[in-house]
Amino acid sequence: MTDSTTAEQALANQPQFLGHPVGLYVCFLTEMWERFSFYGMKYLLLLYLTKYHLFSDAGGLDVLGSYAGLVYAMPVIGGMLADRYLGMRKAVTFGAILLCLGHLGLAYEGFQAYVENGVVIQDTGAIQVFYFSLALIIMGVGFLKPNISTIVGQLYGKEDARRDSGFTIFYMGINLGSFIATLLVTYIGETYGWGYGFGLAGIGMVLGLIVFLAGQKYLYGYAEPANPALLRESVFAGINREWLIYLLTIPALCMVWQLVQYNPVVHDTLLGLSLLVLAGVIWFMVTQCTKEERDRMLVLIVLTVSTVVFWALFEQSASSMTLYADRVMDRTVFGFETTAGQYGALNPLFIITLAPFFAWLWIYLARKGLEPSTPVKFALGIMQAGLGFGALVLGAQFPNEAGLVGAGWMVLAYMLHTMGELCLSPVGLSAVTKLAVHKVVGVMMGAWFLATAYSELLATQLAKLAAIDTPAGETVEVATALAGYTELFSFLLYVGVGIGVFMLLISPWLRKRMHGVH
Repeated sequence: MTDSTTAEQALANQPQFLGHPVGLYVCFLTEMWERFSFYGMKYLLLLYLTKYHLFSDAGGLDVLGSYAGLVYAMPVIGGMLADRYLGMRKAVTFGAILLCLGHLGLAYEGFQAYVENGVVIQDTGAIQVFYFSLALIIMGVGFLKPNISTIVGQLYGKEDARRDSGFTIFYMGINLGSFIATLLVTYIGETYGWGYGFGLAGIGMVLGLIVFLAGQKYLYGYAEPANPALLRESVFAGINREWLIYLLTIPALCMVWQLVQYNPVVHDTLLGLSLLVLAGVIWFMVTQCTKEERDRMLVLIVLTVSTVVFWALFEQSASSMTLYADRVMDRTVFGFETTAGQYGALNPLFIITLAPFFAWLWIYLARKGLEPSTPVKFALGIMQAGLGFGALVLGAQFPNEAGLVGAGWMVLAYMLHTMGELCLSPVGLSAVTKLAVHKVVGVMMGAWFLATAYSELLATQLAKLAAIDTPAGETVEVATALAGYTELFSFLLYVGVGIGVFMLLISPWLRKRMHGVH
């Protein structure tokens, strides 16, 4: 009996719950609580900085951009360390511990900033604690995020028909966590105190860690290090390789702690890395690929670059769209006063409700021979991201007596953005694995995440176009703010629709160069 047959039998003999391995639900709950903490904090961050510590719009957006860019770039390193040394279980556990510390650290507010003789007086010590807490979260996500998904894949055999269904359940856990968190954490943070909101996010992450530790027995060794002996080897001053990795996290944390405070450095670093990777890929295409491989890699580069546009528009949700909801929107819904951060919950809500429809739609169209190609889906996704801002531009023409815009327009914007995401995001990673030459699949996957990280920084730079400079501590005038945001959203509408139409026009050219890959 071969090792692979034994492994398949071991997989088949796992305890089941609702037709899936129990380990799936361990990962589901861990990731649900991790996303609970992550999204709860994400939609509070900018409001906390601008309203409590009295950061300028531009200053708050720079911090958000640095944080978001680094948090999406770090999983590339965390995934490599897990693959080569730690294994997924150890990486996820270590990442969860860092996340718990980071989220709970955010609960320390310090004193509220105030204005004295026209000068903003801030609690610089509390702000440094805040930055260090962000660094802990960035590092924690780097270790946890890429590896929890890998564990889910390990729980199923290669030919197991339930694999896609399992990932769907797991994906629902992500969105359920972000939906509950964005409603609850942001409400508590904005209504009862920022520290309570951040603290609740931290408690969510602690629960996720407890679930993962308690459920280890259901992972059946599939998440263990590939070579445990390698981890036990003494490599420096009597310290083994595993502990050296953990200890090296300390100087890395200190570096990220400083980086998150200096947006231009993060921006230039990610842009430089992106251009370096692009140059390397082009060199590989020219010197190592056949014409067919070169064509497919070219298509993949075009698709990857186009996602930068999509995510730069889509990720306005935690920046300009949240400030818009806070400053110029009538947030009273059915007599209940909602908070600005709660509107971030619309994205996971629409994913949960619309994803089954899109899954059915693509299958139905495929049976009819009408399913759009991958480039066309990308084009539709980018166009819908632009049209989402069109809803906000249109809504700005119909303010109420107080000059505020109805919340329904924001709901429509989120629905269009989510429909765009469902057209583009699920097929994106699949396109990487299908179009990349086998030898550089890992590099292209890294490039994909690097593009996403850069788009996060670009999103906040775009949001700064509507940054409002007000004298320290003074309230923003509604009409001025609405005019500024409408100008920004009009620009984003034209960018999204324009790039989407361009992608649609070149889609036949791209499809031809995919050489049969759908």
